[in-house]
Amino acid sequence: MTATTFLAFVLTASQVLLAISLVLAALRGLRGPRAQDRVLGLDTMYVCAMLLMIVTGMREGSAYFFEAALVASALGFVATMAMAKFLMRGEVIE
Repeated sequence: MTATTFLAFVLTASQVLLAISLVLAALRGLRGPRAQDRVLGLDTMYVCAMLLMIVTGMREGSAYFFEAALVASALGFVATMAMAKFLMRGEVIE
């Protein structure tokens, strides 16, 4: 097994596992019994989506996927902070 074949296998396996974890996080976001569980599910979804973009960028050899992952991580962080502030105080903008 050459290094190129091994890398292709590992990238494919990681894409499959990240897609499965994305689906499981979506289920937690939809079925969460509390609002905190839903926020945690959405937070996990954006992290999994960001990692999936990075792995796809590695597989395709394109820098655009890395830029998209950077934008997704920034937006996901801001959204998580806004949801956490809303759950703590009941309002986002003071």
